[in-house]
Amino acid sequence: MGLYTGIEISGSGLTAQRLRLDVIANNIANAETTRSGQVDAEGRPLPYRRQRVIFEARVPAFASILKEFEAAIQGVRVKAIETDPRPFPLVYNPDHPDADERGYVRMPNVNIVEEMVDLISASRAYEANVTALNATKEMSMRALEIGRS
Repeated sequence: MGLYTGIEISGSGLTAQRLRLDVIANNIANAETTRSGQVDAEGRPLPYRRQRVIFEARVPAFASILKEFEAAIQGVRVKAIETDPRPFPLVYNPDHPDADERGYVRMPNVNIVEEMVDLISASRAYEANVTALNATKEMSMRALEIGRS
């Protein structure tokens, strides 16, 4: 473990959580978007579909060769940003321009409460990474002070 390993691990966590925060903000911003630019098989506009970030552990490539270092995780990275397959909720609003012949509008599958919980979780994870980064920096500074005296 090198001097900068802790900083690199915390940095990867900060980068991953920042992207997660961006995706959550995008979901909240599009919670009422009934036209995403895509259409279904019948030619009707599709509403915005919720996205979520999938993380995975970042393992160094060389470690996969050596069995003894397989557990050496070097942070986290974003594996994918996938769309939520849950169906679109229907809302009765016959005056809406995207209403079907029965008066129902397909709304985005974004639940604001769920997004706020994810937002708080991502925010706390980001703060934890900042705390770990500062602790690593402080330990390095103390080690340098010991070396000077």
